[in-house]
Parts: sequence; structure tokens; C-alpha cells
Amino acid sequence: MAALVLLYAAAQGMSVQIAGLRQQVAPHWRRGISYLKLGLRWLQGIVQKGRQLLYPIPLLPRDPEPCFASNQAEQDFYDQIWFTRIRSLTCKP
Repeated sequence: MAALVLLYAAAQGMSVQIAGLRQQVAPHWRRGISYLKLGLRWLQGIVQKGRQLLYPIPLLPRDPEPCFASNQAEQDFYDQIWFTRIRSLTCKP
């Protein structure tokens, strides 16, 4: 049961992000909080502030808009070396 609740809250968080309502639950939008936390905060707002329940969307395989905990974390993410395209390595003497 707990796993279903967590999945539903994460789906609500992604719905909040895609609907452009992130600012209502996370005023520091440049800081990265998970979709789970976004969803839990949105669900809490339903009870306390009378927000509407959003239609949960399926979780997407790729993050629609990545969010980082700090500017340094964002810089580190984009500055890292990506090795996904290397298929083989050949050394020539």
C-alpha cells in the first residue's frame, strides 16, 4: 500500500511540474526537490489550502525539466564527461 501511495504522490509531482504549478509548492524553483516531494506538498495543499487534485500522468522515462540543488550541482552535471557513445577502444602502437 505504501508503494502505491508513493507512486501516486510522484505522479502528482510530475503533473505539478508539467502544469507549470511548481512555484506554488516550491517557491525556490531553482532548488531541486523530487517529484515525490512536489506531489506530497501538492497533496498537503489540497487538504489545507483547497487546491484541486490534478490528473496524475504516467511517469516519463526522461525528466522534462531537470532541477538542481544548486548552481554548482547544475554546472557539475553539464560539465561531466559522457561516455555513452564509445562502443570500442582500440590502441595502436
